[in-house]
Amino acid sequence: MSIPKISEFTIRRYANAKSYQRGEAYFESGAVDTISRRGNLLHAEVDGSEGRPYRVSLNFEGHSLTSANCTCAYNFDGWCKHIVATMLVCVRQPEIIEHRPTLEQLLDRLDHIQTQRLVQELVAEHPQLIDTIDRHVIWMTNPAPQGKKLKSLRQHSIDTNPVRRQVRQIIHDGVRYFEDGCEEDPIAEELLSLVQSAVDLTERGEGNQAIAVLEAITSTCIENWYEVAEYGADYDEIAWELNNAWCEAILTAELSDEEKVDIQVNLEVWQDEWDVDFGLSLDALHQGWDYPPLVEVLQGKISERGVWDAKIPDYADDLALIRLKILERQERYQEYLYLAEAEGQTRQYLTMLGRLGRVEEALAVAQTEMNSMEEAFALGKTLQEQGALQQALHIAQIGLHLKGNCQYDLGLWTSDLAQKLGDQTTALQAKKLAFQVHPSLEEYQNIQNLAGDEWERVKPDLLKTLRVYSAWETAPIKVDIFLHEGLIDEAIAIANELNIYHTDVIHRVMDAAIPHRPEWVITHACRHAEAIMDAGKAEYYDAAVDWLKKARAAYLASNRQTEWSNYHTKLMAIHARKRKLMGMLHGRDME
Repeated sequence: MSIPKISEFTIRRYANAKSYQRGEAYFESGAVDTISRRGNLLHAEVDGSEGRPYRVSLNFEGHSLTSANCTCAYNFDGWCKHIVATMLVCVRQPEIIEHRPTLEQLLDRLDHIQTQRLVQELVAEHPQLIDTIDRHVIWMTNPAPQGKKLKSLRQHSIDTNPVRRQVRQIIHDGVRYFEDGCEEDPIAEELLSLVQSAVDLTERGEGNQAIAVLEAITSTCIENWYEVAEYGADYDEIAWELNNAWCEAILTAELSDEEKVDIQVNLEVWQDEWDVDFGLSLDALHQGWDYPPLVEVLQGKISERGVWDAKIPDYADDLALIRLKILERQERYQEYLYLAEAEGQTRQYLTMLGRLGRVEEALAVAQTEMNSMEEAFALGKTLQEQGALQQALHIAQIGLHLKGNCQYDLGLWTSDLAQKLGDQTTALQAKKLAFQVHPSLEEYQNIQNLAGDEWERVKPDLLKTLRVYSAWETAPIKVDIFLHEGLIDEAIAIANELNIYHTDVIHRVMDAAIPHRPEWVITHACRHAEAIMDAGKAEYYDAAVDWLKKARAAYLASNRQTEWSNYHTKLMAIHARKRKLMGMLHGRDME
């Protein structure tokens, strides 16, 4: 079976311009290490920036390509560069694709004893396979395991059969999705949406109905998961969200002792069958709201151990946050404060003080207990909502010098607030701190406008920050600012380190450099143009001409018309047989 006809036009249509350019560069450099086809599946290994090659999978059906996937982290529009490089091999060098037998064809060559020996040898070489084989044998010999008998929960006037049918349908659709060769998980998003519907019931105070829905989702998931397990479907995120949803529903519902026992049995069975941890929900079930240490805390009797009289579990913070959510919903604000204080939930404690209008108390606690930018940002916004603007600004100023990951957002917010209060010094300092973590020409100009007469004093610090700043795709940012300031040599230094994937940035630097550094423009523009023309890449001749236009402008700006004419004539002679290129070089703006 031959590779279906795929044109380079099709590849360009499914990849953005940058991915196509990079993919072609990968193809030209021989980055597609191995490429083989087994039936309708084509696999390739493409060298990239990581130590291990990326794996590309193409799925064909008849004369059509049905899917294209890569193990890289690319998540933008269209195909990644590794898929493009693989597709270009299919179009330009199909003869190097190695055709290999399918798994079915390989197994057909073996008899029963040889097949057993093959499996035994594979397990000897890869011992971890025994667990996978164990699971598959169980599923194949007993495709719908029932496990331990679950307790049936009272439905509380809600019909959960539609929920069960929906879960089964989601899993069945997932099987078809996986069989079509898609590697992304199609199940989690839809199941999590169902879990959220149970959370919505809980938040409306309908905890018992939420429990009925959660029981339907959890049990149906586990009963039917064998269908997608063999495809590698992951349930960790689903189990995590179920655990949290169960915890909140349990702490909201009114449960009899018998119902508590039924839920405990079910949770313990599920965590055994799915090999997950429902400890958060089980602790919520055991403790409820009558757990003695918790009762004492809610009465304001706070000890160093908070609400725990035994070992503090890893999920203690999660349980505390769920309890706080419920207390807030029930407007039990003083108990909320006691619990937040006891469990070290500083952000929740401070913001609740602010929302209750206890501003001075919040400020006093913040002086000793606030430890992060995030806590300061949350309290500052709460105080602003309460109209305590000066206090909000004070907290924000403190926060900008704490650890955290919101320096940019906090800096901008603080600057805006300070300007409203007429504090230009603080506004300027906050903007500078924001610029340190996320520089841009827009923010640079905003700081310039804010600094006013102080600009010449402020500017050196910003430029120093910019020169040492390093992050993904920083070159365009630095070039923007250096060109804005007329620092041509510094912009050129950056451009010298860029490749053709940053052509637009290099062109901007050249446009600015033509009056000052024409020789640099001529040298680099001609080098890029000649590389394209010498390789005979007709589809890139327009790019070559763009480079030549930069060189021509630099020649003319330095009063070297004759040299340009001689160079132009030389190019015409060298590439006379390239008709497409000749038509472009004959243009009026190229003479």
